[in-house]
Amino acid sequence: MDYYSGYISKLIEELSGLPGIGAKTAGRLAFHILDMPSEQVQDLANAMVNAKNNVKYCNVCCTLTDQETCPICSSSQRDHKTIMVVETTKDMAAYEKVGEYKGVYHVLHGAINPMAGIGQNDIKLKELFSRLKEDVDEVIIATNSSVEGEATAMYISKVVKPLGIKVTRIASGVPVGGDLECIDNVTLLRALEGRVTV
Repeated sequence: MDYYSGYISKLIEELSGLPGIGAKTAGRLAFHILDMPSEQVQDLANAMVNAKNNVKYCNVCCTLTDQETCPICSSSQRDHKTIMVVETTKDMAAYEKVGEYKGVYHVLHGAINPMAGIGQNDIKLKELFSRLKEDVDEVIIATNSSVEGEATAMYISKVVKPLGIKVTRIASGVPVGGDLECIDNVTLLRALEGRVTV
């Protein structure tokens, strides 16, 4: 039974289509939007439409940006000879928040996943390999430690190593405060393999 008017129901339906938003959260958001001043609702709507219409891929690293070349690729302060390969723009943002990495990035927008019909031509690998014709010293593979991320890392490594470019993989392992008994075997193995001298 439809408890609300058509407009409210449609708003809830659209909001519940967003990832991570269930029916209850969509309802709360819908009523919050209805309680907002009209100008604020219009600003929200404009922000969504403007982002959708103006955000595109950086012509160098393929991250999402509203400029031809993103601020990181445009910066002369970055080490353009070191490229970190990540799966998504959100992964890139996570490394930027750490504030220690001074190289540049390449965003794949996915990972190789034959089960889902995603091959090497369906993500931004061609653009990565094109960049490697320039003066590049190291490619850091920072894909997720999922099966798909590992498959993508192996593929990139096989293609890049013969070019004489150093290929490294980020270490993954035990989180700070984590109990070893609660951590899966793959994570423990990666922690062991990624160990460093102290």
